[in-house]
Amino acid sequence: MDLTVIAIGKMKKNSPEKELIDTYVKQCGWNIQIVELEEKRNLTGLALKKAEGELLLKHVPEDAKIVVLDERGANISSRQFAEKLVCWQDYGVRNIALLIGGADGHCDKIREKADLVLSFGKMTLPHMLMRVVLCEQLYRAYTISIGHPYHKD
Repeated sequence: MDLTVIAIGKMKKNSPEKELIDTYVKQCGWNIQIVELEEKRNLTGLALKKAEGELLLKHVPEDAKIVVLDERGANISSRQFAEKLVCWQDYGVRNIALLIGGADGHCDKIREKADLVLSFGKMTLPHMLMRVVLCEQLYRAYTISIGHPYHKD
């Protein structure tokens, strides 16, 4: 299964977050790609959210299920997240796109297109750290799917 994390903003090449992401991506048995995007126009508010949304959607593989990370999303356990991904995989889904918006979040259009709107809690996390947390959860979901003891319930 191919997982594409599509995020607004560029990560520094030698950052500690990048190192952690690379570790989880390398260990995961699913193919994970990170796509970083930047909206270069001088926009603010809703116009910026819409432009970022269009940019994110442009990079979603054609047949992908879309997971949108949003504070208004479902707050599920790691095991439930793993079960959702494995269910999609079992039904023949080959591509899953996981979207991380900009600092102002996602526009309504993005949430409406989502197959799953997912929250990692009510706390605000820096966007670069959120990428690390997401990649760790993807690795964790993979280990759950193969019965590896990494995850403890």
